[in-house]
Amino acid sequence: MKSLWLILSNPRYFGVAWVFTSINIWFGTWAIYIPTVKEKLDINKADLGIALFCLSLGVFTIFPVASKVINKFGVGRSSWYGVIFASVTAMLPLMAPNYYMLMAALYLFGASNGFIDIAINTLVTEIEKEDKQNFMSAAHGFFSLGGILVGLGSFLIPVIGNPVLHMGVTVVLVFIINFFLKKHYIQVVAAPVEKEPFSLKLFKPLLLLGIIGFVSFGSEGAIIDWSALYLKEMTMAPELLIGAGFLAFSTTMTLGRFLGDGISAKIGPIRIVGLGALIAAIGFVLVLTQNTTWSIIGFALNGLGFSVIVPELFRIGGNVKGVDSSQGVAFIAGFGYIGFLLGPVILGFIAESASLNYSFVLLLCMALLVFGITFFLRRRGK
Repeated sequence: MKSLWLILSNPRYFGVAWVFTSINIWFGTWAIYIPTVKEKLDINKADLGIALFCLSLGVFTIFPVASKVINKFGVGRSSWYGVIFASVTAMLPLMAPNYYMLMAALYLFGASNGFIDIAINTLVTEIEKEDKQNFMSAAHGFFSLGGILVGLGSFLIPVIGNPVLHMGVTVVLVFIINFFLKKHYIQVVAAPVEKEPFSLKLFKPLLLLGIIGFVSFGSEGAIIDWSALYLKEMTMAPELLIGAGFLAFSTTMTLGRFLGDGISAKIGPIRIVGLGALIAAIGFVLVLTQNTTWSIIGFALNGLGFSVIVPELFRIGGNVKGVDSSQGVAFIAGFGYIGFLLGPVILGFIAESASLNYSFVLLLCMALLVFGITFFLRRRGK
């Protein structure tokens, strides 16, 4: 909690943390209107899955370009450019007049999110080096805090009655706050980093960790993309509550990220990953009851469980014996983003061919798989 106080008491850190919050506010506001866009454009779940794939594709394809832009303009200035880019593209999906424009809009929105994600994480790294202060975990907690704000804002859906207006007001307010905070970080320049080539030696010792990353990233993305639609179609939740699942997920995700380091220090990284997977699995069981109240509680347990898995994966991957820490983290991140890329598409096709309920059955099975893998990792002494 020391890093949380550091952020709240110093605008240099709060300005950066607010960008993390902003990323989830933009993305989350789009996510709660996914059912509305589906109905407006009269598309099925499989088509929606492909459209969401375009969003993930935008995230994935911006990676090779992002580092060059950051090196050219500086990490602080690039983070501010990312704020501008994301503010503009956040409006596009809800304004799309047809399915093909939706795919294009989501690709650009995904690219902006991918760029700012790389820039702001690099910015935190550089500030930590300069100031010798650690606040990366707490900064990611502020990302989850953005989801809470979006969930609270979802209760205004019946009042506003216009998705574009809702997003427009959100974008303007978030942009204004970023505008006044940018002076605290815009001049930061990243020190040049010498890249190391990928090595196949990573594959064998990190395969199981990569699978966990694939499942965890994919599951988190699936809950963000599909929770509102699940509550609306499977539990028949009233319009006022269709964003409540995302709110519950984001709230417990935030809490878990602020407290996870302390718990990990007591029980160890492998055990906390297993515990997180078990909690997430119980959450999916509750979601599958198709009762609005129990499903919302289930999404809350999903957030609590997954909150500790991804940070711990990076910690474990960076300490695998005989593997360079940067290569271990890169391997797990690569697997994770592949899961984030393919997850919405796979679930979309399952939902269309069978039922959205079966999509969440698959997520339950994947959480149990992760729980089982942790037993194997513990036996190997990792």
